[in-house]
Amino acid sequence: MNEKAVLLIAGMSCAACAQRIEKALSGAAGVAAARINFAVSKAYVEYDPAKTTLSELIAVVESAGYRAEAEQQTFKTGELKIKGMSCAACARKIEHNLLALEGVQEAQVNLATDKAVLRYDPALIDLEKVKQTVRDSGYEPVETEGLADVSEPAGQAEEKVYRAARRLKLAAAFAVPVMALMMVHMFVAAIPGYTAIIALLAFPVIFIAGADTHKATWNALRHGSATMDTLVTLGSLVPYLLSLLAFWFPVTTFFEMASSILTLHLVGRYLEARAMGRASQAIKKLLSMEAKQARILDGDVEREIPVEQLSVGDIMIIKPGEKIPTDGIVVGGESTVDESMATGESLPVTRRPGDEVIGATVNMHGLLKVKATKVGADTFLAQMIKLVEECQGSKVPIQEFADRVTGYFVPAVLLLAVGAFVSWMAFPQFHTGIVELFNLPWSNTDVPLITQAFLAMTAVLVISCPCALGLATPTALMVGSGMGAEKGILIRSGEAIQTMKEIRLVAFDKTGTITRGKPAVTDIIPLSGYNEEEILFYAGSLEAASEHPLGAAVVEKAKGAGVALQAVEHFAAISGKGVEGTVNGEKVLLGSRRLMAERGLAMEESLPQLTALEDEAKTVVILAVEGKPAALIAIADTIKEDSAAAIAEIQKMGLKTAMITGDNERTARAIAAKAGIDTVIAEVLPEGKVETIKRLQEEYGPVAMVGDGINDAPALKQANVGIAIGSGTDVAIEAADITLVRGKLGGVVTAIKLSQATFRKIKQNYFWAWFYNAVAIPAAFFGLLHPMIGATAMALSSLNVVLNSLRLRRARVDFSPGSQPVPQG
Repeated sequence: MNEKAVLLIAGMSCAACAQRIEKALSGAAGVAAARINFAVSKAYVEYDPAKTTLSELIAVVESAGYRAEAEQQTFKTGELKIKGMSCAACARKIEHNLLALEGVQEAQVNLATDKAVLRYDPALIDLEKVKQTVRDSGYEPVETEGLADVSEPAGQAEEKVYRAARRLKLAAAFAVPVMALMMVHMFVAAIPGYTAIIALLAFPVIFIAGADTHKATWNALRHGSATMDTLVTLGSLVPYLLSLLAFWFPVTTFFEMASSILTLHLVGRYLEARAMGRASQAIKKLLSMEAKQARILDGDVEREIPVEQLSVGDIMIIKPGEKIPTDGIVVGGESTVDESMATGESLPVTRRPGDEVIGATVNMHGLLKVKATKVGADTFLAQMIKLVEECQGSKVPIQEFADRVTGYFVPAVLLLAVGAFVSWMAFPQFHTGIVELFNLPWSNTDVPLITQAFLAMTAVLVISCPCALGLATPTALMVGSGMGAEKGILIRSGEAIQTMKEIRLVAFDKTGTITRGKPAVTDIIPLSGYNEEEILFYAGSLEAASEHPLGAAVVEKAKGAGVALQAVEHFAAISGKGVEGTVNGEKVLLGSRRLMAERGLAMEESLPQLTALEDEAKTVVILAVEGKPAALIAIADTIKEDSAAAIAEIQKMGLKTAMITGDNERTARAIAAKAGIDTVIAEVLPEGKVETIKRLQEEYGPVAMVGDGINDAPALKQANVGIAIGSGTDVAIEAADITLVRGKLGGVVTAIKLSQATFRKIKQNYFWAWFYNAVAIPAAFFGLLHPMIGATAMALSSLNVVLNSLRLRRARVDFSPGSQPVPQG
């Protein structure tokens, strides 16, 4: 069976890098699929562990000229105080022994603070093992209940911003004086030794601030390819080196241009890294929600432990205002819980014994005792993060063409740059004529021809931007999937986002999707002068002794109305017909029309009302007290309050709707009429749903299926887009492309709108990326753009794509149902 791995990649600078790594991994033995997400610097690999290993996959990436390491989401960072160290040798000894432990990835022992900081896997190693290792080394660990939690080092996005800012500050510290001196030298007074001063000031910009860029270029060249960094190196390092000839020959110098180009490139990298950090904030927000400590019952004693030490079955105590540490079931207490982080629902929900609760949600008022049911990677929050990351790492079909073009982009630009130089040297009058025609402020035809040719070549190199193409899809997916997670909509794959725009029909399962999936009393029609309270008293008391689901609906109605029920005597269940017993000294009978006929009760007067209720697909039970009909009670699986409004909204979008159910035609049509469904397909067995979806696809085209992720899994898989709804704490449903945390159909509307808005952004990003290159490269070729302007434009083009993706957050995708309640009867 194949396994999946995530590799963190270092050293990528543009989409061409990502494509090269993807090609190398895809061609490796045992790899079934490989995707590279340039925006988050990650590789998602599916491989056969019998044919290759994680180490071999990392080696493949490194052979392509990049650094890689396996992403270990389970690792934690903690610290332990140690007594008895006297010198550096003590610290080294403990460090060496800790690193030898299975599950410890990193260990640093600080003599000055008497602390060991460990990066470890809590699934493989516990505190006691760490302490024992310290003791075996001859030192004493300070007693503590757990490894003190230490915040993880800045995440990848923060680290990128920090490094980009550091490089930019260094470059700007020297490039700004270079430009200032150039202005003085050109417009105020000649500066003695100007060339030497400028060469010295530009040196740290090119060789220190630009070191990573040149290293990446060298790596790419060593492996026979070219990237965005190659273009920047050729546009900055080469002009700098050529300018050094000025110390021996009378040639034009480009020190100022070289330092400016590299600094502008670093400005672009910094702004891009900052914007990308904002685009990936959804994952960071989810990670920050996790509770750090849990209070558990150990016998009769309460004690606090780190969340990672929780086990399934632990009883957790959650006080008002505290986060619920992990997923579980309420076993004691009652409270309202703020589940907005999971469902997007702003109103708190009541949780009682037997109810599920989600880890990282907030207990609002009462004290809760919760039995842990899921821990670690199985929790709702962990699955949620995994799904969001999976979507951000996926590809949209429209991206495949862009990826193919990107592979040829940089080599084509290199050829065009050389072509520009040759063309200028071969046809100077033609090019000079174009420049003079436009007469732009930065154009200068008085310089030597070779200088003009060199400037045109450099402008072509530095203005070309494959990064914008590489960022078009990932940035939009990052923002879109993050917005979805905030609203309780988890999109598994980017492909679903593109497919959603082609959907022509949305098919719904009935039970639990359109309807609540739980019988409820819809109508009470009094007979023989009884009032509603008396009816609920007799019927509720009798059904309280029954185990039938319809009986539970009657009891719930009675309790909801505040009716005090009484114990029943001489209770008997009449198989398939009803129940009877004595309540408050009176004989009570509750059941079907057939049961009443057998007992000789005349129902002729109420027959029209009874038939009308049955025509609405409701189950009608008759209550009789002391041999007289007392009431008609109608019970039905009612439709959810937002179902009709959501379906109407879907139809407004131009989509057809269908309902697939195992119910009989009469019941199905009654529910469909209330919900506003276009097409009803009734009496479908569970195994027949796949064939039904196939028929709908043949008749209407692409179909989205909405159902639960368990019973409807095959149908969800068959549909072009599968949407699983109301799945509780289990959101990692393989069959679903989109999972809705809330069990409401309004989420389907939001999911469709969000998918459409995200895909629009992807198309806009590609348009601007292509348009920029299509206009900028010819302008640079013909000498209409100075290289420094080109470098600025190149930096801004990538930034524009990222900022355009961020504008997706303004899209109005929320579903707002009307205030009118849905008719239930």
